[in-house]
Amino acid sequence: MLLSVDPQSTVLLYEQLAASIRAGILDGSIANGERLPSARELAGSLDLNVHTVLRAYQALREEGLLDLRRGRGAVITAPSRDLAEVTAALDALIGAASAARIGPDTLISLVRARLSSTQTTQEGPR
Repeated sequence: MLLSVDPQSTVLLYEQLAASIRAGILDGSIANGERLPSARELAGSLDLNVHTVLRAYQALREEGLLDLRRGRGAVITAPSRDLAEVTAALDALIGAASAARIGPDTLISLVRARLSSTQTTQEGPR
Protein backbone atom coordinates (compact mmCIF):
# COMPACT_ATOMS: atom_id res chain seq x y z
CA MET A 1 0.00 0.00 0.00
CA LEU A 2 1.57 3.22 -1.20
CA LEU A 3 -0.05 6.36 0.16
CA SER A 4 1.16 9.82 -0.69
CA VAL A 5 0.38 13.51 -0.37
CA ASP A 6 1.85 16.58 -2.03
CA PRO A 7 2.52 19.39 0.47
CA GLN A 8 2.79 21.86 -2.45
CA SER A 9 -0.73 21.07 -3.72
CA THR A 10 -3.63 23.46 -3.16
CA VAL A 11 -5.76 20.45 -2.15
CA LEU A 12 -5.96 20.05 1.61
CA LEU A 13 -3.65 17.35 2.97
CA TYR A 14 -6.42 15.33 4.60
CA GLU A 15 -8.37 15.35 1.31
CA GLN A 16 -5.26 14.16 -0.56
CA LEU A 17 -4.73 11.36 1.95
CA ALA A 18 -8.39 10.30 1.80
CA ALA A 19 -8.21 10.32 -2.02
CA SER A 20 -5.04 8.23 -1.93
CA ILE A 21 -6.71 5.63 0.30
CA ARG A 22 -9.85 5.70 -1.89
CA ALA A 23 -7.70 5.10 -4.98
CA GLY A 24 -6.04 2.15 -3.23
CA ILE A 25 -9.44 0.65 -2.48
CA LEU A 26 -10.53 1.10 -6.09
CA ASP A 27 -7.40 -0.38 -7.64
CA GLY A 28 -7.39 -3.29 -5.19
CA SER A 29 -4.08 -2.46 -3.51
CA ILE A 30 -6.04 -1.94 -0.27
CA ALA A 31 -8.45 -4.81 0.34
CA ASN A 32 -11.71 -4.99 2.23
CA GLY A 33 -10.94 -5.89 5.84
CA GLU A 34 -7.37 -4.60 5.63
CA ARG A 35 -6.14 -2.71 8.67
CA LEU A 36 -4.57 0.67 7.94
CA PRO A 37 -1.59 1.97 9.90
CA SER A 38 -2.38 3.80 13.13
CA ALA A 39 -2.87 7.54 12.72
CA ARG A 40 0.38 8.18 14.59
CA GLU A 41 2.33 5.70 12.46
CA LEU A 42 0.94 7.01 9.17
CA ALA A 43 1.46 10.62 10.22
CA GLY A 44 5.09 9.83 10.99
CA SER A 45 5.72 8.07 7.69
CA LEU A 46 4.10 10.86 5.62
CA ASP A 47 5.40 13.72 7.80
CA LEU A 48 1.87 14.86 8.64
CA ASN A 49 0.13 15.95 11.80
CA VAL A 50 -1.77 13.12 13.51
CA HIS A 51 -4.96 15.21 13.35
CA THR A 52 -4.63 15.42 9.55
CA VAL A 53 -4.59 11.63 9.32
CA LEU A 54 -7.49 11.34 11.75
CA ARG A 55 -9.48 13.83 9.68
CA ALA A 56 -8.86 11.78 6.52
CA TYR A 57 -9.87 8.60 8.36
CA GLN A 58 -13.04 10.32 9.64
CA ALA A 59 -13.97 11.48 6.13
CA LEU A 60 -13.59 7.91 4.86
CA ARG A 61 -15.63 6.65 7.79
CA GLU A 62 -18.45 9.06 6.91
CA GLU A 63 -18.36 7.68 3.34
CA GLY A 64 -18.74 4.15 4.70
CA LEU A 65 -15.30 3.07 3.51
CA LEU A 66 -13.62 2.74 6.88
CA ASP A 67 -14.45 1.45 10.34
CA LEU A 68 -12.71 3.25 13.20
CA ARG A 69 -12.64 1.62 16.61
CA ARG A 70 -10.51 2.39 19.61
CA GLY A 71 -7.99 -0.39 20.12
CA ARG A 72 -8.82 -1.95 16.75
CA GLY A 73 -7.65 0.86 14.51
CA ALA A 74 -8.86 1.75 11.04
CA VAL A 75 -10.20 -1.12 8.92
CA ILE A 76 -11.42 -0.92 5.32
CA THR A 77 -15.12 -1.82 5.18
CA ALA A 78 -16.03 -1.28 1.53
CA PRO A 79 -15.60 -4.08 -0.99
CA SER A 80 -13.38 -2.69 -3.74
CA ARG A 81 -15.41 -4.50 -6.43
CA ASP A 82 -18.57 -2.55 -5.58
CA LEU A 83 -16.66 0.72 -5.65
CA ALA A 84 -15.03 -0.20 -8.94
CA GLU A 85 -18.45 -0.85 -10.48
CA VAL A 86 -19.78 2.49 -9.26
CA THR A 87 -16.65 4.24 -10.50
CA ALA A 88 -17.08 2.65 -13.93
CA ALA A 89 -20.70 3.84 -14.01
CA LEU A 90 -19.57 7.34 -13.04
CA ASP A 91 -16.94 7.29 -15.79
CA ALA A 92 -19.65 6.34 -18.29
CA LEU A 93 -21.88 9.14 -16.99
CA ILE A 94 -19.05 11.66 -17.31
CA GLY A 95 -18.37 10.46 -20.85
CA ALA A 96 -22.04 10.77 -21.81
CA ALA A 97 -22.26 14.23 -20.26
CA SER A 98 -19.14 15.33 -22.11
CA ALA A 99 -20.53 14.02 -25.41
CA ALA A 100 -23.73 15.97 -24.75
CA ARG A 101 -21.65 19.07 -23.95
CA ILE A 102 -22.86 19.16 -20.37
CA GLY A 103 -20.22 20.89 -18.25
CA PRO A 104 -18.92 19.68 -14.88
CA ASP A 105 -20.89 22.22 -12.83
CA THR A 106 -24.17 21.32 -14.55
CA LEU A 107 -23.46 17.60 -14.18
CA ILE A 108 -22.71 18.00 -10.47
CA SER A 109 -25.95 19.97 -10.03
CA LEU A 110 -27.90 17.24 -11.83
CA VAL A 111 -26.36 14.50 -9.67
CA ARG A 112 -27.05 16.45 -6.48
CA ALA A 113 -30.67 16.98 -7.52
CA ARG A 114 -31.10 13.26 -8.26
CA LEU A 115 -29.48 12.31 -4.96
CA SER A 116 -31.74 14.73 -3.13
CA SER A 117 -34.88 13.38 -4.81
CA THR A 118 -33.78 9.79 -4.15
CA GLN A 119 -33.19 10.52 -0.46
CA THR A 120 -36.56 12.28 -0.18
CA THR A 121 -38.28 9.30 -1.82
CA GLN A 122 -36.56 6.83 0.52
CA GLU A 123 -37.07 8.89 3.68
CA GLY A 124 -40.43 10.41 2.79
CA PRO A 125 -41.12 14.14 2.51
CA ARG A 126 -39.47 16.35 5.07
